[in-house]
Amino acid sequence: MAAEPANDPAESEVVDLCRDLIRIDTSNYGDDSGPGERKAAEYVAGLLEEVGIEARLYEGEPGRTSVMATWGGQEGEGLLLHGHLDVVPAEASDWRVDPFSGEIEDGYLWGRGAVDMKDFDAMLLAVVRQRQREGRVPSRPIRLCFTADEEAGGHGGAEVLVRDNPEEFEGVTAAVGEVGGFSTTVRDRRIYLIEAAEKGMAWMKLTARGRAGHGSMLNADNAVTRLTAAVARLGAHEWPIRLTPTMEVLLATVAELAGTEATPDNARALVEEFGGASRMLGAVLSNTVNPTMLSAGYKVNVIPTEATAHVDARSLPGYEAEFLATLEELIGDGIEVSYLSHQDPWETPYDGALVDAMHRSLLAEDPDAIVAPYLMSGGTDAKHFRTLGMRSYGFAPLRLPADLDFTALFHGVDERVPIDALEFGVRVLDRFLDQV
Repeated sequence: MAAEPANDPAESEVVDLCRDLIRIDTSNYGDDSGPGERKAAEYVAGLLEEVGIEARLYEGEPGRTSVMATWGGQEGEGLLLHGHLDVVPAEASDWRVDPFSGEIEDGYLWGRGAVDMKDFDAMLLAVVRQRQREGRVPSRPIRLCFTADEEAGGHGGAEVLVRDNPEEFEGVTAAVGEVGGFSTTVRDRRIYLIEAAEKGMAWMKLTARGRAGHGSMLNADNAVTRLTAAVARLGAHEWPIRLTPTMEVLLATVAELAGTEATPDNARALVEEFGGASRMLGAVLSNTVNPTMLSAGYKVNVIPTEATAHVDARSLPGYEAEFLATLEELIGDGIEVSYLSHQDPWETPYDGALVDAMHRSLLAEDPDAIVAPYLMSGGTDAKHFRTLGMRSYGFAPLRLPADLDFTALFHGVDERVPIDALEFGVRVLDRFLDQV
């Protein structure tokens, strides 16, 4: 069942743009086996050039293509608006619809990337195209950026741009991208969460080596035993609650609704007020470590020389030293540690004109709502852009139904976004650009 058509040109266009992007398979498998982003990048570049905005394509390696464009005026400091073009893989047999079909059903647009993050790409393109056609170009200089490889740490996308083409970001002091601006419902009040901080990312490979031998004989130098003991310690460790400034603000906001005060002791109870979103918000009350892969051996009666494990470890801003010291202690001796990706956490002060513009643009469309910052459990391209000194925020506005378990859709099965949420996002972004 199709949604009612919108009257505003950008609102009318955003669904088609998002569908087209979803239908371009940009699955990122973390290696060179995927289709890459070239086709999607060319599509985006064509949309920009159609309205007179010159686009530039960059590739760190063949097929891993990012788009840059310059827009706006010359007054004030530069602002980066960024999204990524790649998506995580999807197994079609697990889905209710083909994940790359862009189906519209029950008022939702379905498909891989519908929330992560071809929805924001489409909203940004729709708003920019309309404003460009109407001559409503911001006086502030704007950089538009659509990156490759974000889902594998950004090393083939944002990192390449920052490292090899820093002139593209000259004069840019702030960046806005994913993941934030979406609504949650707590005690019948909508709260829009703006990302103002992000956990650090340490994707580690652990390798234990020992003495090979027959499985029937004594062996005190067993690589599998040593490795699995370390993995068990990492997985079972209970990390202490540590509240960063961003989360102190968010928890105080929820505590006021609940008629209490926020403390480290009741932090988890307050996070539970967010329902499904507590899956993500609960992970930012402490450092976290999750073992994710194990590999060893080739025959049941052969003790192997080597055993490996992969671990996804995430650190809170301001607690990196404690985090790394604890990891070293838990892993123990005799295990080699290498990093697939090691990126620092960050936290941006939640103040200033940009934050005010986000608040005003959201509340103009949803006056009874609350707007508050939060700390993101995952990683985004902001980690790379912040190396150039940018203040960073996640602001991809969506007004969501209270019963939608939105955070479960990130990298999940049956990913989908409400069509009216896309249209809401267009209106908010348009207001936001009026104020930046």
